[in-house]
Amino acid sequence: MNLLKIALLQISPCKTQGENLEKGIEYCKKAKEIGSDIVLFPEMWSNGYRIYGRSDDEWKGEAVDSNSNFVHTFGNLAKRLNLSIGITFLEKWETGCRNSLALFDRLGVLKFVYAKVHTCDFSAERNLTPGEDFYVTELDTACGKVMVGAMICYDREFPESARILMLKGAELILVPNACPMEINRLSQLRARAYENMTAIATCNYPETVPECNGNSSVFDGVAYLPELDCSRDTCILQADENEGIYVAELDLEQLRGYRENEVHGNAYRRPKKYGLLTDMQIHKPFIRNDYRG
Repeated sequence: MNLLKIALLQISPCKTQGENLEKGIEYCKKAKEIGSDIVLFPEMWSNGYRIYGRSDDEWKGEAVDSNSNFVHTFGNLAKRLNLSIGITFLEKWETGCRNSLALFDRLGVLKFVYAKVHTCDFSAERNLTPGEDFYVTELDTACGKVMVGAMICYDREFPESARILMLKGAELILVPNACPMEINRLSQLRARAYENMTAIATCNYPETVPECNGNSSVFDGVAYLPELDCSRDTCILQADENEGIYVAELDLEQLRGYRENEVHGNAYRRPKKYGLLTDMQIHKPFIRNDYRG
């Protein structure tokens, strides 16, 4: 059985970036000690997602670029620990700042930097630069190679995010998060995993962080098994509200066999019928009028 151990670092940020760096290193080491293959941080760990109730200049001044010491410390740590690490940060960018995830494999190789495409433009995130694409990479882990993609928090609200990642070959989608994970948002993640036959791992902040409540989760996307007469619960991990490391074991062989034989994902799509999804001239049938396209 090929079990990929995914560690969700549901931890509270500190007051400074330097303290977050040290705490992040500490928790990566702890995750390795309990046998983890992949570690994922909550959203924008570099500054603890502290962009609300502060001036734009103040929080933008905390941005770091992808070549910074903060980011590359985790790349070096990944190599030293033989551990894949998904570290999140407020990224310094030529047009402002981005909400980003850098993914390192167990050899310390940077596989991609993903910036949140669906920024929350109804809030302080309107001052961020959205990402332009979704990425999938073959990630080398101590458990073997796995196709991994990423989306961040509000990206989950759009079925197209996970769908594109599935079409690009993602077996596992990593989702850093910073909001209350209640029944409806958890249901979105469950649906994204089910409809794409893709595992989805979400890491949130604990309840000690304002507007967060823990409940980090992993859905394995496998709804049916030959030995069962009915569907199964695809949730293989749901954390409580407390700070800690939560580890899920994803059965890659089971997932891959399921994807080869079941009817979801890309099996029976009719993409020629979906042109309206990308029609920029679409009439808006909703109340909100801030359509970005």
